[in-house]
Amino acid sequence: MERDSEDRRAMLADLLLASHLMPVESLPGQASECAAAAGFHRVLIYLADLQRTKLCLLAESEEAARPHEAELPIEGTVAGRAYQYGGLIPASPASTGEFEWWVPLLDGTERVGLLRVSARHDAPGVRSDMEALASLVALIIVSKRGTSDAVAKLVRTRSMSLAAEMQWNLLPPRTYADGRVAISALLEPAYDISGDVFDYAIDGPAVHLAIFDAMGHDTAAGLSGALALGAWRNARRRGVDLIGDAEAVESALLEQYDHQRYVTGILARLDTRTGILRWVNRGHHPPIVIRDNRWVTHLTCTPTHPMGTELGLPSTVCHEHLQPGDRIVLYTDGITEARRPGGPEFGVARFTDFLIRHHADGLPVPETLRRLVHAVLEYHEGRLQDDATVLMCEWIGSALEPAHQAADLTGLSSHGPGKAEPGYRDHRADHRHGHRRPGA
Repeated sequence: MERDSEDRRAMLADLLLASHLMPVESLPGQASECAAAAGFHRVLIYLADLQRTKLCLLAESEEAARPHEAELPIEGTVAGRAYQYGGLIPASPASTGEFEWWVPLLDGTERVGLLRVSARHDAPGVRSDMEALASLVALIIVSKRGTSDAVAKLVRTRSMSLAAEMQWNLLPPRTYADGRVAISALLEPAYDISGDVFDYAIDGPAVHLAIFDAMGHDTAAGLSGALALGAWRNARRRGVDLIGDAEAVESALLEQYDHQRYVTGILARLDTRTGILRWVNRGHHPPIVIRDNRWVTHLTCTPTHPMGTELGLPSTVCHEHLQPGDRIVLYTDGITEARRPGGPEFGVARFTDFLIRHHADGLPVPETLRRLVHAVLEYHEGRLQDDATVLMCEWIGSALEPAHQAADLTGLSSHGPGKAEPGYRDHRADHRHGHRRPGA
């Protein structure tokens, strides 16, 4: 046991030391070399593409990639199942005599991709070592991908518009969780987004949430959305209240565009100590709350004018007292107004029913939203006419620890020593661990 611990420390310490002066393209070879100390004889790194439809092999060269599958679909594959549910899954039958595993790459709760690890033997300690290696590899990837065009090109399937290039570099990670909240967001069309942006941030017990939809579907819309996001962040970090936040966004838009561009949005703050949600509606669709995975409430709040129009309408800060397990959903009209030619809109009812049904199936929140966006794309025959964005935040409770409910919601609970299969559905029955939902 002591020898195994030393081998694990050597693997992680050597890789961490090497990472300081290493381009991300060198990571696959370096990870394999360092992992040999812990008894792993091959390590492959697969990263999820931008739209979360496939897994792409990160390799140092074409020659290094040649013996392996360059791409793996997420739907209908063993690797895809490990990615979808966050579980450690065997990559090859034990009867082959070789022990290979798919191990999730996680940056916190953000699903980066998978490792494929080959080991000389199988034991709980080996799986724990695999997960430690995956955690370090994920951290290295995330720390270096902002300066790596190789990674940016790898995870794209086609060219990206200028507006989308700007927006993706401004957005926070698509998933976050701690013991109090679980947050996940997605937006499409991934390669052509223009005016939609979402944001969230944690500030002590407060959780800031926002969604913006800028006028138009061009580069100017992308610039307006980026300006709104920057103004909102700047105002809230100066300690401005919600009405002041919205006014700061409006002032920035007026100064830059002089009434020629506008942005709608919801700006909200959740107090995780009390469950009090406060928000301001600036010409946007009202937030939705899903309670007990059955009841859907559209939060009423008198909207004021879109930011940038300077119509002089009064702003109202509205309040809602949430209960543990309530999910706040913010969205833009591209989600609900998607339609086939001549057909009905996707609609709010279909949208909320999708969230409820897939949550009941025990899917992690990021996987539910991944499937939602692909369902919207399919409903619109693969091409949206407007940006479609959804941001969902579940308030779990006031305590940071224990965080097992957040782990359930994001799929982390099937990612741990000894969790060889994603048994996510099995423990959903008591996933509140003593917290009865309203009406239960």
